[in-house]
Amino acid sequence: MNINRHSWVKLAVASAAAAFVTLASFAAPAAAQEKVTVFAAASMKNALDNANKAWGTQGGKDVTVSYAASSALAKQIESGAPADIFISADLDWMKYISDRKLVKEDTKFNWLGNRIVLVAAKDAAKPVDIKPGFDLAGLLKGGRLAMGEPNAVPAGKYGKAALEKLGVWSSVEKSVAGAESVRSALALVSRGEAPYGIVYQTDAAADPGVAIVGTFPADTHPPIIYPIAILSESKSKDAAAYLDYLKSAKAAPFFEKEGFTVLK
Repeated sequence: MNINRHSWVKLAVASAAAAFVTLASFAAPAAAQEKVTVFAAASMKNALDNANKAWGTQGGKDVTVSYAASSALAKQIESGAPADIFISADLDWMKYISDRKLVKEDTKFNWLGNRIVLVAAKDAAKPVDIKPGFDLAGLLKGGRLAMGEPNAVPAGKYGKAALEKLGVWSSVEKSVAGAESVRSALALVSRGEAPYGIVYQTDAAADPGVAIVGTFPADTHPPIIYPIAILSESKSKDAAAYLDYLKSAKAAPFFEKEGFTVLK
């Protein structure tokens, strides 16, 4: 084939450019492995954000966190969403992805504990004696009870279990405003759109617009446990080191400050 000098130079430049693109495409995945992607229950936000800042100052790699209800995150992981670590607000959703072989089993760990509480807008908060048969429906006065969706969102499941144990659920079931996450339920109370809500103790502490008016006895619902694990499809070289950091004495104060119990 007869190619003049000008055409040959153009061809060489094009070939070099193609080679560069090809090399870049192979290099991209390695660069992506330099960070850690975490899917975490919405109630983790304040504590985990603060722990991650400290991790960064200690030379840790970048951490990207997606916060949502554990149920939504588990479904996203099942659908192939790329993540390295999953932090669930209950054991059920960790088991859900574990049963589907989406977890590195030897990294799974029951990490934190929490409490569920009844909250009201701060300017209208009065103590409520949470006991069997307490008149929650009367307190609502026709308003809504904000809580995580009771059949999916962990905080909602714990809340429903507690109200059932106390013999109150049937009187308020039709008044429930089931939110997509515990933070969404908290916002409904903080904005005055619901007079009362059931959230985690740690969420109540994070919003100055609400106040805790009562704490549900621990024996009215299953133990609130936050498990953590590295996911089977993780490509991060730093996921194990980051997990070790979260479980360490260095990170514990960030979670204890927000009201979590660090499980031993």
